[in-house]
Amino acid sequence: MTDAHVQVVRGTPDDVELAALVAGLLAAGSDDRHHDELDAPAPSAWNDRSRTVRGGGAVRTGPDAWRWSLRG
Repeated sequence: MTDAHVQVVRGTPDDVELAALVAGLLAAGSDDRHHDELDAPAPSAWNDRSRTVRGGGAVRTGPDAWRWSLRG
């Protein structure tokens, strides 16, 4: 890992602002930010709302789609 250098080129940040900047940079450079999403179980088919759509989930598009929306 290489050392990153941060330099304030304009303004005079106080300790809180500088700490927030460093925390944001560390969070952005972290490799652990997506592990929670990858370890989550797959959603159940029982929770899939697309199965309740008329017509088996096929959605018509176009200017007259509203006319056929109730005729699945």
